[in-house]
Amino acid sequence: MLQVLGTYVKLAVDLEQGILAGGGALHADCEAVLLEDGSRHEDVWGADWIPSAQQVTFESLINIRPRQNNPSLEIMDLTIRQRVKQIVKPLLGDV
Repeated sequence: MLQVLGTYVKLAVDLEQGILAGGGALHADCEAVLLEDGSRHEDVWGADWIPSAQQVTFESLINIRPRQNNPSLEIMDLTIRQRVKQIVKPLLGDV
């Protein structure tokens, strides 16, 4: 998944199914894979994985969702952020 960007991986994370897609040039590329596989748009959030720091960041254009009370690039809801971490770290940690 690091082939596209080298130092970090763009992700889309389905909070309901507990899965992710990663490695695209855009978060929207990853989101499209999940949507094609049956994920619901409202369950999919964008994040980045930085392997060198074992860190998840929470900024993406796909996160701008005023109807879900998220008017920002950054995931504002701490519960959603925590759920994203709970999915990403076990799948990509120490990679």
